[in-house]
Amino acid sequence: MNLSTVLIVVAGFALGAQVWFLFEYLLHRFAMHHLHGKGIMSREHLLHHVAAGWTFSTTHLLSWAGMLLVGWLAWFPLGWITVNPAFGASLAVGWSFGYFFYEWVHAQAHLSAPRNRYQRRLRKHHFHHHFGHPMANHGVTIRFWDRVFGTLESPEQVRVPRRMAQPWMLDEDGELLPEHRADYVLVGTRRSTPESNEEDRVAAFASVAPSD
Repeated sequence: MNLSTVLIVVAGFALGAQVWFLFEYLLHRFAMHHLHGKGIMSREHLLHHVAAGWTFSTTHLLSWAGMLLVGWLAWFPLGWITVNPAFGASLAVGWSFGYFFYEWVHAQAHLSAPRNRYQRRLRKHHFHHHFGHPMANHGVTIRFWDRVFGTLESPEQVRVPRRMAQPWMLDEDGELLPEHRADYVLVGTRRSTPESNEEDRVAAFASVAPSD
């Protein structure tokens, strides 16, 4: 493989990943929230807001298959036509990498405590989207497009309803761990009721913050 081919492959991969990061923002903002539950993508995402956690489901398999098809049936031939087959393949691989990186970052945000500055910043960013302003902070892996489109919000502390607190935030008594108190504050009661569950569902499908 000569140098020009290597540069083409690297450029294709980088462009493919960046294209995904833009689509991540656009899909999250418009296809998931602006549709208020119309269509499977919006409905499943807003149910995720109701549950406020992350669990694997068969819909993930549909998402993975769909995004891979987009990469290899759209970006690969487009890259092939505009540059060459190597560029098309690397464009599709970059897109696929960006998507699966997003899936990993999102799952880890809900399942485990941050281990570095990037993870800490992105968790605050994401949980303000969940609990403070669902029509802000649509980027999950990067904040760049929120800044570009004016939807970036960066509060000092994120208010987290106790019933929706992530397990990694809490000690054995259900209180916020000391290392997270600079970033989060617990509000409301820990107990869920049928009424509060319905209120959470209504709020999620209206893309407004859950009540305390």
